[in-house]
Amino acid sequence: MKIGLPRLTEEDPFILFDKWFALASKREFSDPNAISLSTTDSSGFPNVRIVLMKKFNHDGLIFFSNSTSAKGREIESNSKIAACFYWKSLGRQVRLRGGVKKIPKAESDRYFSTRDRKSQIGAWASLQSKKLQKREDLEKRYNEISLNYKNKEIPRPPHWGGYIIKPKSIEFWDNRPYRLHERLVFELKKGKWTSFNLFP
Repeated sequence: MKIGLPRLTEEDPFILFDKWFALASKREFSDPNAISLSTTDSSGFPNVRIVLMKKFNHDGLIFFSNSTSAKGREIESNSKIAACFYWKSLGRQVRLRGGVKKIPKAESDRYFSTRDRKSQIGAWASLQSKKLQKREDLEKRYNEISLNYKNKEIPRPPHWGGYIIKPKSIEFWDNRPYRLHERLVFELKKGKWTSFNLFP
């Protein structure tokens, strides 16, 4: 039986990702840049949450976060991560495995300066991943910081900044009829990408 569908054939995974992401940006209803990011804690248990990719190029994919959060602490102790984009409107996934590290402070400063002022205040107000006794405590911190920086430029908190995911493997999963999905995997070896297909 021949299905007669085009194969995934790009030689550079970032060129293929760029094409898929461009299409997802047009088709996906909400946050096409959302990534499920998985890290592990000190006992080996995985944690997963959604982060938003803000930029990507051949160096990797960048997101921003609080480095004192559970996520930040886990990355500090184990920089190996797994991540996944899922675009339901396209029937496609992109799965990544690799390492993650902080980007230069100057780059984090530049991005922070472009954020909405209320989001800048929120970055200072939230003691991310720490126990919150009452919602009012968070709102009080937000109001106090807002007042403190009234009519002033808000600097980037020292504990808040960017991270870059540097993939060592990238899988492109494309939904096909009869569960005959296409899975194209790229692996980085000695600075070069090689690719192969997997059974669905």
